Amino acid sequence: MSKRTDTIKSLFASPQSVPLSADNAVRGLPRVSSGSVRSLRDSFSDVEKENEELKERLAAGAAIVEVDPALIEPSPVSDRFRDEVDGSFEQLKQSIAHRGQEVPVLLRMHPDASGRYQSAYGHRRVRAARELGLKVKAIVRPLSDEELVVAQGLENAPREDLSFIERAVFAMNIEDAGHARTVVQDALSIDRAEASKLIAVARAVPSDIVGAIGKAAKIGRGRWQALADLMADSGALKRVEEAIAAPGFGERDSDARFLVAHSAATKPSVKSTSEPRVKPVVAASGEKIARAQLVDRDLKLTIDKKVAPDFGQFVLEKLPELYDLFRSKERQ
Repeated sequence: MSKRTDTIKSLFASPQSVPLSADNAVRGLPRVSSGSVRSLRDSFSDVEKENEELKERLAAGAAIVEVDPALIEPSPVSDRFRDEVDGSFEQLKQSIAHRGQEVPVLLRMHPDASGRYQSAYGHRRVRAARELGLKVKAIVRPLSDEELVVAQGLENAPREDLSFIERAVFAMNIEDAGHARTVVQDALSIDRAEASKLIAVARAVPSDIVGAIGKAAKIGRGRWQALADLMADSGALKRVEEAIAAPGFGERDSDARFLVAHSAATKPSVKSTSEPRVKPVVAASGEKIARAQLVDRDLKLTIDKKVAPDFGQFVLEKLPELYDLFRSKERQ
């Protein structure tokens, strides 16, 4: 257990029976996850146990108040993407509409705006309450910036719906907010090597591309790492940018958008199949004074200085006059 996690826990009293949760009710069905996180959750790891204990301590002895959602701002460090189509959010919203908000959110007083709040977690419950026109049930605690992001991350740690790229961007956002790499480790319950890998991927893939793709829930570390590696090539980057700007890209679901982007990045550059055509330019005297090379839409004129050293400069000076003559004949 890290020193920062101990610090967070020391803020709260003894546990009670009602834990906080990222959803509107206590989890019931077993969670299914992927990658290295699966083994941790399947064995109910120490990290998850610490998270459960922390949430219980957060709820212990704390008064639950009702807050106008219009007064609540999200955490300054974003931890998830907002999908245009989010079925789980609609389910949460319906649950709150029919049964009320069963689990409070965690807030702190806004450090810069009197009378306003920032949420450590429970962002979706706040959004649902706002859309339903309801007050938000909340626990308000004094939290430093560091304590806020650690509590925020620990709440998300056992959730299966936070995708790899959301975790990577969250890690990068924590560091960009001025926090040490150890805070990233504590917030995501990971070691330094894992934190470095997440941040490296988030920094390698441009934010506009990540935003266009979205959370890509079914795309794990391996394929995101492969895309990140490809982004070092300017040609691959340009192809991906063209792909995400193409009509119909945004109509696909997030996982399909990733596959389109990845396919564009791995597509080899198309080289011109046109063979250059070289034509000699011969004067009336029979001298070969230049070579004209035609490649697609380009014309390359090479003048042999051995034949007439000053001829090239003469041609350059006459080009504007020749062009005007050409245009005047076009208009006739």
